Amino acid sequence: MLVKLYGPEPGGQKRYSQPQCIGARKTRIMGNPDHDKISTSYAERHNLTMRMHMRCFTRLTNAFSKKVENQAYAVALHAMYYNFVRVHQTLRVTPAMAAGVTTRLWEMTDIVAMLEK
Repeated sequence: MLVKLYGPEPGGQKRYSQPQCIGARKTRIMGNPDHDKISTSYAERHNLTMRMHMRCFTRLTNAFSKKVENQAYAVALHAMYYNFVRVHQTLRVTPAMAAGVTTRLWEMTDIVAMLEK
């Protein structure tokens, strides 16, 4: 796997400027991955889904959250909604139902009830 190393922007940080790549290093891949199925598109799609569902991860908006604690709560709620409430188009059920974790479709009220305990 190739890991790119980024340095500080020479002219100081600008709002939309990309950091400068100052090098790269190779790291060993652990396990036994199927090289035909290696793709960054899955990770990028997941990142986009998280950014679209949680506005606190969208930069340059008034919903941007700087507190790590608030972001951790947002990720936890998103994970519960994504896996237990949202019916996925390709699965036609929630991922939790497909994995056999639950047998019923949850609602947001079920998640709120868990928070109140």
